[in-house]
Amino acid sequence: MRSTAWGVENSKIFTAEELKLATNNYDKNLILGRGGFGTVYKGTLPGDRIVAIKKSEKIDPSQIAEFINEVVILTQINHRNVVKLLGCCLETEVPLLVYEYISNGTLFEHIHSSIGTTSLSKSRLRIAVETAGALAYLHSAASTPIIHRDVKSANILLDEKYTAKVADFGASRLIPLDQTELATRVLGTVGYLDPEYFVTGQLTEKSDVYSFGVLLVELLTAKKAILSNISKEMSSLAMYFISLMEEDNLYQILEAGVVNEGTPKQVLAVAELAKRCLDSKGEQRPTMG
Repeated sequence: MRSTAWGVENSKIFTAEELKLATNNYDKNLILGRGGFGTVYKGTLPGDRIVAIKKSEKIDPSQIAEFINEVVILTQINHRNVVKLLGCCLETEVPLLVYEYISNGTLFEHIHSSIGTTSLSKSRLRIAVETAGALAYLHSAASTPIIHRDVKSANILLDEKYTAKVADFGASRLIPLDQTELATRVLGTVGYLDPEYFVTGQLTEKSDVYSFGVLLVELLTAKKAILSNISKEMSSLAMYFISLMEEDNLYQILEAGVVNEGTPKQVLAVAELAKRCLDSKGEQRPTMG
């Protein structure tokens, strides 16, 4: 069934019964992950097509608003490095979204698993480039500029070829073409949150650039955005990374695989770019392009 509701030209409207059957009545063993705006289940449709089904946990007006927001945004996006929305269910009180299933987990899981970033090997730089390309597309090539607002390694999915797929648009915002910033309530994830946005409440494309900078540092260091083993003053990975860069001690924090795989010139170039993305002033940061 096709629908032009929401501007969804090629998206299907699923029935509640279809999705209940696909997930074995939302079996907890089929949970792929939990986000700020719902739980994602692995589902199997007729013909053995595997999908990911996002279900809000409770009936909450703000979550329904986020659901509508995500549908509106995803119907405007067509990019190989953005997870595809296949359809939605409009029958239930609890919102349901159906996405393509991405088989290889999140970038966060690969970076911070017990085997470290070994599984990523030389895919790291390509994953960063693909993520940057998707964000640049959102900022400049989509019909209305879109700010993701929650860029982090847990929201980058990887397929079997380690191709990056940017996911989770529940917190995203469309920016009218005649504006460059938008006053919003502050949303995002601690450790990735643009400090300028946090203080002013003014959301801009450069807020995503800051978060991307943290993601780059994660890829370089295999450390989490909030550090737990150093002083409270340096609990932010971004701040700690910048302080080491300024002290010319970059190699103190780099993950061994990065040092072994990249030339010093390459590693420094990525580190310098990450530092530029993490500038406290948004106007000083590069664009995603």
